[in-house]
Parts: sequence; C-alpha cells; structure tokens
Amino acid sequence: MTTYVLVPGFWLGGWAWRPVADALRTHGHEVHALSLTGMGERVHLARPDTDLEVHVTDVVNLLRYEDLTDVVLVGHSYAGAVVITAAADRMPDRVAKLVFVDTGPLPDGVSQSEFDEPDEQAANAAIVAEHGDGWRLPPPPWAEMGADLDPDILATLIERSVPQPWLTATTPVSLTGAWEKLPRLGILCGFTEEQARAMAAAPMFRHMADEQWRFEELPTWHWPMFTRPLDLAEILHSAGE
Repeated sequence: MTTYVLVPGFWLGGWAWRPVADALRTHGHEVHALSLTGMGERVHLARPDTDLEVHVTDVVNLLRYEDLTDVVLVGHSYAGAVVITAAADRMPDRVAKLVFVDTGPLPDGVSQSEFDEPDEQAANAAIVAEHGDGWRLPPPPWAEMGADLDPDILATLIERSVPQPWLTATTPVSLTGAWEKLPRLGILCGFTEEQARAMAAAPMFRHMADEQWRFEELPTWHWPMFTRPLDLAEILHSAGE
C-alpha cells in the first residue's frame, strides 16, 4: 500500500481528484485529496491575505497531523509548480516521491504568475482588479477552454470551481534545496518528454534537467483528472510501486 496526497491547481478543490482517488483506493492505497485554504469546501476561508505560504502550510500540516510518511506527493499545475516542492522542502523525510501533473517545479524566488508571459500577467491582474474585488482571480470560462468535455463534467466544473486568491500566484516560492534529493515523475499532457527536457535549458525550468526525473506522456487536456482519470490513476499507481 502507498500513501498519496493529491493537491489540485487553480480554482479547484480536493473534489477534482475523486475519480482518480477512487481508482487508487481500489488498489488498496491510502489517498488524501486536499482542498487548499479558500478552495473547494474551504472556500469560506478565503481572505485577501491568503497566499502561497498558507497553501504550503496546508500540505505540511496534513503530513504532520496525519503522521504521513513515505508519501507520493502529487501536484497539478500551480500545486506542482510551487506548493508541493515547498512542502517537500520543509519535510523531505516524509516524502518518497514528487509527481508533477502537467507542470514542473519553479526555482527559489519565483512566483507562479511569473510562469506566464508579461501580457498574460497584466491581463490576469486586470481581471483580478475588475472582477475579483482586487484579490481573487475568477475561474476561466470552462466551456471555451478547448476541451470536448462531457456535459456533466463541464457542469461540475462551472458549479464547483471558485476564485483563486491572487496572492497565491504572486508570492515567490521559498526553497532551501532540501527537496532536490527526492525522485520525481513528470506527467506530461501538453508536450513530450523531449520537449520537457529541452525546456530545462531555460533558467526557470532548470530543476527539470537532473537525473532524478522520469516522465510519462498522457496526451490530453491540461486537467487529466477530468478527461482521463483512470489512465492518470494507473500512472500514479505504478509510480507508487
């Protein structure tokens, strides 16, 4: 049996992992699908000062208070880029492997928002100012996001996704390097392993260059927990063996 902690990216809560978590549990694994502060069923806890540090603490406290060890720590998108790396950096002795779902770890001192081009950063900041009370990034128009989604999945996304506290995107990640000893799996949805390794030449993606990495390609939408949940679960199951 393997212990998995599943951390969702922007706008989503632990609910987004349900089909993946259910499939992993059929293999006998222990699964914790975490809703970060202000997200999912914890949306009522969102505040203007909810930042990356709060979300990293969510993961650290789950590991500590549930006394979880040998964890496969899985992060999708934003959660992989900054949240799980920072949590593992603080508690590397409790983590067996890091899994990045269609994302990669950003280096110390870089924020999630810096992953975007300047024009997109400015556009998001304008949306936050005009439609998010100055501190929240509203969910995207899911129906226009380029995936042929099942109508029920689309309806669930529209109903359950919530605004992302903007400070979680603009707070730079703080890393000591303790996490770098951990093995890593990258699950690539929008690009190939060859492309991923080529990206490592850029300073922002330098942590994808070392020998700790293994990659799996899962050609699908950026949110594979909705489009190919069983395939994603099988990759995670294999990663935990």
